[in-house]
Amino acid sequence: MGLLTQLATLPLAPVRGVAWVMERALEAAENEYYDPAPVERELAELEQALLAGDIDEETFDRREDELLDRLDEIRAHAQGTGT
Repeated sequence: MGLLTQLATLPLAPVRGVAWVMERALEAAENEYYDPAPVERELAELEQALLAGDIDEETFDRREDELLDRLDEIRAHAQGTGT
Protein backbone atom coordinates (compact mmCIF):
# COMPACT_ATOMS: atom_id res chain seq x y z
CA MET A 1 0.00 0.00 0.00
CA GLY A 2 1.48 3.26 -1.08
CA LEU A 3 1.61 6.48 0.87
CA LEU A 4 -1.15 8.11 -1.19
CA THR A 5 -3.40 5.13 -0.73
CA GLN A 6 -2.80 5.19 3.01
CA LEU A 7 -3.58 8.92 3.17
CA ALA A 8 -6.71 8.51 1.06
CA THR A 9 -7.99 5.64 3.18
CA LEU A 10 -6.93 7.10 6.53
CA PRO A 11 -10.55 7.55 7.66
CA LEU A 12 -10.93 3.77 7.27
CA ALA A 13 -8.04 3.01 9.62
CA PRO A 14 -10.32 2.16 12.57
CA VAL A 15 -12.26 -0.25 10.37
CA ARG A 16 -9.03 -1.94 9.26
CA GLY A 17 -7.94 -2.15 12.90
CA VAL A 18 -11.19 -3.79 13.96
CA ALA A 19 -10.96 -6.22 11.04
CA TRP A 20 -7.39 -7.10 12.04
CA VAL A 21 -8.43 -7.74 15.64
CA MET A 22 -11.37 -9.89 14.49
CA GLU A 23 -9.08 -11.93 12.24
CA ARG A 24 -6.67 -12.54 15.15
CA ALA A 25 -9.57 -13.52 17.45
CA LEU A 26 -10.93 -15.93 14.84
CA GLU A 27 -7.48 -17.41 14.31
CA ALA A 28 -7.03 -17.92 18.08
CA ALA A 29 -10.48 -19.49 18.39
CA GLU A 30 -9.79 -21.88 15.51
CA ASN A 31 -6.45 -22.86 16.99
CA GLU A 32 -8.12 -23.65 20.29
CA TYR A 33 -11.06 -25.47 18.67
CA TYR A 34 -8.83 -27.64 16.50
CA ASP A 35 -6.27 -28.46 19.21
CA PRO A 36 -6.26 -32.26 19.63
CA ALA A 37 -4.62 -32.21 23.08
CA PRO A 38 -7.83 -31.62 25.12
CA VAL A 39 -9.64 -34.39 23.23
CA GLU A 40 -6.77 -36.82 23.74
CA ARG A 41 -6.63 -35.88 27.42
CA GLU A 42 -10.37 -36.48 27.76
CA LEU A 43 -9.98 -39.88 26.10
CA ALA A 44 -7.32 -40.81 28.67
CA GLU A 45 -9.54 -39.57 31.51
CA LEU A 46 -12.45 -41.54 30.10
CA GLU A 47 -10.38 -44.71 30.08
CA GLN A 48 -9.29 -44.04 33.65
CA ALA A 49 -12.94 -43.61 34.67
CA LEU A 50 -13.83 -46.92 33.02
CA LEU A 51 -10.94 -48.72 34.70
CA ALA A 52 -11.87 -47.20 38.07
CA GLY A 53 -15.48 -48.33 37.63
CA ASP A 54 -16.86 -44.80 37.67
CA ILE A 55 -18.68 -45.29 34.36
CA ASP A 56 -20.18 -48.32 32.65
CA GLU A 57 -19.11 -49.82 29.33
CA GLU A 58 -22.04 -48.32 27.42
CA THR A 59 -21.25 -44.79 28.60
CA PHE A 60 -17.60 -45.32 27.76
CA ASP A 61 -18.38 -46.55 24.24
CA ARG A 62 -20.78 -43.69 23.51
CA ARG A 63 -18.40 -40.98 24.76
CA GLU A 64 -15.39 -42.63 23.12
CA ASP A 65 -17.18 -42.61 19.76
CA GLU A 66 -17.93 -38.89 20.17
CA LEU A 67 -14.33 -38.10 21.03
CA LEU A 68 -12.93 -40.20 18.18
CA ASP A 69 -15.28 -38.43 15.76
CA ARG A 70 -13.99 -35.13 17.10
CA LEU A 71 -10.38 -36.26 16.56
CA ASP A 72 -11.24 -37.25 12.99
CA GLU A 73 -12.67 -33.75 12.44
CA ILE A 74 -9.51 -32.18 13.85
CA ARG A 75 -7.25 -34.32 11.68
CA ALA A 76 -9.33 -33.57 8.58
CA HIS A 77 -9.04 -29.86 9.33
CA ALA A 78 -5.29 -30.18 9.82
CA GLN A 79 -4.99 -31.92 6.44
CA GLY A 80 -7.10 -29.21 4.84
CA THR A 81 -9.98 -31.44 3.86
CA GLY A 82 -12.35 -30.08 6.56
CA THR A 83 -15.47 -32.23 6.83
